[in-house]
Amino acid sequence: MKRIPTLIILLSAITQFVFAQGHPFDTTLYGRNPAVGKYADIRGFKMYYETYGKGEPLLIIHGNGGSINNFVYQIPYFAKNYQVIIADSRAQGKSIDDKDSLSYEMMTDDLNALLDKLNLKACYVIGWSDGGINGLLLAIRHPDKVKKLAVTGANLTPDTTAVDPWVYNWAMGANKAIQDSLKKVKNPSPELKTQAKLYHLLSYEPHITIAQLHTITCPTLVIGGDHDVLKPEHTMLIAHNIPNSYLWIIPNSGHSTPVFKKDQFNQVVSDFFAQPFRKIEKFGRFD
Repeated sequence: MKRIPTLIILLSAITQFVFAQGHPFDTTLYGRNPAVGKYADIRGFKMYYETYGKGEPLLIIHGNGGSINNFVYQIPYFAKNYQVIIADSRAQGKSIDDKDSLSYEMMTDDLNALLDKLNLKACYVIGWSDGGINGLLLAIRHPDKVKKLAVTGANLTPDTTAVDPWVYNWAMGANKAIQDSLKKVKNPSPELKTQAKLYHLLSYEPHITIAQLHTITCPTLVIGGDHDVLKPEHTMLIAHNIPNSYLWIIPNSGHSTPVFKKDQFNQVVSDFFAQPFRKIEKFGRFD
């Protein structure tokens, strides 16, 4: 069977997924649904977003270079019980942005502005990879907006303390190649300029401190694959420095937990949102 790349997600440490032709990412209506798709004027650009379902609001945030359709397995599942809000982040998907700069803080403030525009005071949040970084920053920069947070494949720093060394070196090489290409082109296309921004972002950001993690007050579920592009010990570091957190390292899993571990991922995150957070200490540790 012919295999083609249906999605390149430039995630915390860049990786490429190659799926068989006809994968749901290619065919799903999510991310291009004219019945629900809208644009919001957000902080100097038009942010494309879609909403599904009814109930308490749930914001889902995709990874670097991704789009709404990355959550083809989560949207219908969570829309049964939540109002799912999902947007293409700045300079990704249908949210075109021709400015030169791009940062996680910028994208996080975009999401906060979208919630304000939708008159949503607080919501549940799921973030994958760069979306996980944005989820952490949303809880740090706009703590009133996040009821509970679930992040998978997030990192605090763009170096080999966090990222698998092979992945880090591959990503940095890819970034150098595209930056060199950008310099050689007299009039680079908007697409090339956008790619360069995204590669630069994943290569040199984020820079979230332990002290910032200590300020996160919402209950947080920190998730990672045991063979993620992010080191499991880095995922543990994040969880251990958020006061009200649970840690879930998924066995036999890489970075794409919402895809290849979708059933487990959906059930565990759903239970985390639905059940009261409990402090586990003293004799509770024997349970």
